[in-house]
Amino acid sequence: MKQVLISSFTLLYLISFFSTQAQEKKAFELFSQAGKPITYQRILDSLSKTDVVLFGEFHNNPISHWLQFELVSDLKKDSINLILGAEMFETDTQEVLDLYLRDSLAESEFSKKARVWKNYATDYKPIVDFAKSTSTPFIATNIPRPYATQVYKNGGFSALDSLSKVEYELMPPLPIPFDMSLSSYQNMLDMMGGHGGEELVKAQAIKDATMAHFILKNLQPNQVFFHLNGSYHSNDFEGIYWYLKTYNPNVNILTISTVEQNELNNLGEEHLNKANFIIVVDENMTKTY
Repeated sequence: MKQVLISSFTLLYLISFFSTQAQEKKAFELFSQAGKPITYQRILDSLSKTDVVLFGEFHNNPISHWLQFELVSDLKKDSINLILGAEMFETDTQEVLDLYLRDSLAESEFSKKARVWKNYATDYKPIVDFAKSTSTPFIATNIPRPYATQVYKNGGFSALDSLSKVEYELMPPLPIPFDMSLSSYQNMLDMMGGHGGEELVKAQAIKDATMAHFILKNLQPNQVFFHLNGSYHSNDFEGIYWYLKTYNPNVNILTISTVEQNELNNLGEEHLNKANFIIVVDENMTKTY
């Protein structure tokens, strides 16, 4: 009888344990750059006091996009003077974007002329429409793709030497500062195995520099510029971050990065110091495309 009671209690304990585990199954966790757990509210409070937020996303990760929307929405609720911007819109589409935000252009026409990404409807439309409904400025920050392609295919930055005045207004002043030794650029070189790698890095750099330039060009005093970009453009405080600090050493910047792990309770050592705040998403999370 005693053995039966022990077995019954053991079974009840196991049922309770696994039930609790199932109830606590999480999709993501938030960490500081040092790998310490951090609350959403602490991140929100920190973002409200900076000049620029670089939110490094995985383009197909729904948690990235949901948290972007939540942070932007909550900053607006807190009466933060907010301006938005994104890698996903190229600088030659600013007029089209402005027309849409003023409700002067049909969505179908906007989508066509702005060359929206294939995941726009699920991942970026909510935040663009939020900007529209709240009269929040939204800046197209990325260099038009043909110019980055020229840098990659036609010999580096010199491919941009013979553009028109109008075209030069779509990018930062040339020549841009450039440091091939940055770890993110070195990693790109390594991945390319020395085959066309330098030009690819320069194409990445002209994108980073353009985004930084248009962030600073549009940032006003006492304003928070919340920028959406792929995590690789701002990880390890490089990319856009490096150009922002090169162009204006006094600008205050906070970065967010998205990573995926099979275990959420601890931040992997390889992700430490990747950003000020790190979103760890379950690697089994569904993708938007």
